[in-house]
Amino acid sequence: MPPVAPIHHGGQQAPSTFDKLKMGAMMGGSVGVIMGFIFGTVNIFRYGAGSQGIMRTLGQYMGASGATFGFFMGVGSVIRSDADPKLQELPNTGVIRYYNFTVSRGVIAPDGYQRDVLLINEAFPGPLIEANWGDTIQVTLNNNITGPEEGTALHWHGFLQKGTPWEDGVPSVTQCPVPPGKSFTYQFAASLYGSSWYHSHYSSQYAGGLSGPIVIHGPKSQDYDIDLGPVMLSDWYHEQYFDLVEKAMSPVQALTRFNSDNNLINGKGDFDCSQVTDGTPCTNNAGISKFRFERGKTHLLRLMNTGAEGLQRFSIDGHNMTVIANDFVDIQPYVTKVVTLGIGQRSDVLVKADGDLDAYWMRSNISACSNANQPYALAAIYYDDADTDIDPESTPWDVPDPLTCVNDDFSITEPVMELALPEPDLELDLELTIFQNASGNTLWALDGVTFRGNYNSPTLLLSNLGNYSFEPEWSVRNVSTAKSVRVNLFNNSPAPHPMHLHGFNMYLLHEGPGQWDNKTIIRPSNPQRRDVFLIRRGGHVVFQFDAASNPGVWPFHCHIAWHATAGLFTHFLADPEAVRDLKIPNVVAETCRQWGTWTDTNIPEQIDSGL
Repeated sequence: MPPVAPIHHGGQQAPSTFDKLKMGAMMGGSVGVIMGFIFGTVNIFRYGAGSQGIMRTLGQYMGASGATFGFFMGVGSVIRSDADPKLQELPNTGVIRYYNFTVSRGVIAPDGYQRDVLLINEAFPGPLIEANWGDTIQVTLNNNITGPEEGTALHWHGFLQKGTPWEDGVPSVTQCPVPPGKSFTYQFAASLYGSSWYHSHYSSQYAGGLSGPIVIHGPKSQDYDIDLGPVMLSDWYHEQYFDLVEKAMSPVQALTRFNSDNNLINGKGDFDCSQVTDGTPCTNNAGISKFRFERGKTHLLRLMNTGAEGLQRFSIDGHNMTVIANDFVDIQPYVTKVVTLGIGQRSDVLVKADGDLDAYWMRSNISACSNANQPYALAAIYYDDADTDIDPESTPWDVPDPLTCVNDDFSITEPVMELALPEPDLELDLELTIFQNASGNTLWALDGVTFRGNYNSPTLLLSNLGNYSFEPEWSVRNVSTAKSVRVNLFNNSPAPHPMHLHGFNMYLLHEGPGQWDNKTIIRPSNPQRRDVFLIRRGGHVVFQFDAASNPGVWPFHCHIAWHATAGLFTHFLADPEAVRDLKIPNVVAETCRQWGTWTDTNIPEQIDSGL
């Protein structure tokens, strides 16, 4: 493999033109210190890193002051909670982190193959959002999508949005889309901390490039020396997202699968251009991501599956990983060679640089549970001052893919902050199915309902007005005043699914093949909690959420883009009376008026569920 750009570490070398472009995009966020890792090179830069460093405002809560990201996380011994008021009061730092995002079309070639994409601040992946636990995050989204025009919106994955459900960023549920030429400002609390991401929730736009990482700093449950920042794992398609949506919604989809073309780590990867037969410009050896390890030090890697369909299996040659958090929940540490991540899932892992070699391969393979033409992603890790022009010669772990298409067993993923399972006062059974409609289109359904949203009539706004006359295809499940809701989900389909619930960290009670026995619960004194789970084909997952703790209208859906686009989506209306009492800002209604005006003369090409 030819050499790629050398690592810039600690600001010791001037950034390349590519790095300057990325750095400029990241500086769209007006924060005191920006985490300056550049995707694929792990640069650490400091901006205004004096007394106003980004961690300073957390000192009073953590018993220590902070330093620059990547080196300051050894602060205090306080563990983090889910910021549940029953467990721990959310600090109010009084700090607002401002970001300004402009969405537009562009042309990039992250793996050498040139394609049209949607970009945020002309960058892929999008700019990092970084804050402290207890800060307020404010993001102004400017829709500059032209040729053709489209609506858009951004969802902040895993954020509970307690008291601010209208900030969840889901068109047809919590807001109308932001029309072309208009802006919308999101403002919400960093009420959880750890690793996450944001993405468009308008059709499958995020598969076209609209996504980026989020890091919320806070107390830690395990010691480490260096925080290397996000490691984003994403399958990659060479077709435009809308063409893929058309394919997913066509009768042809029932007859043939469509596969991703490549697999990227932090937005970079190589592609064999000899496979290109349509004349599209393609450059071999586009370059891979590179990371720097310090020998003897323990490093934190924030793994995120930000792809559209691929189930990722992540490993580092010659190094064990200690998993310390899943999604936004710290867990009791356990050691593994491979971390499995469905779409939307995150795992924080610790890796000690104790290898004998100077360089090692980082790998992420798309499982055979998914559909990929080229499933293998590589990045390189270099120890200390090792020559980054020399490829690693390490060999992979021999850990076969079990093809169960699920995460590690619930029994070994125990939250650090104990929270006993409450008795449910509402129990639901849901069946996930696939079928062909009269037109031959392959669709997905929950209890026989295939979702299709109405961009002009968000269900949260209707509920706030006391209007509960929802169309059946909106698939709204009113759980009324139930305090805690238990759901027994059975997957009666031939595919696994990463299922995501907005607004809550779910208790995960049981997982397995076939039907649940209606009695077995894994560790009811402290069950696993996270916001995305994997359900195997022909299997079940039983989960529970404290509905009354967060009034709103909360989506529950498959996070495979092509399944959500084909209707695998429902939502729960929690505490309707409390929803009626919400004081939703006027800007939300104004955005709907703007969207209505735009759609008076422009018909959105909504051929899918809309999400």
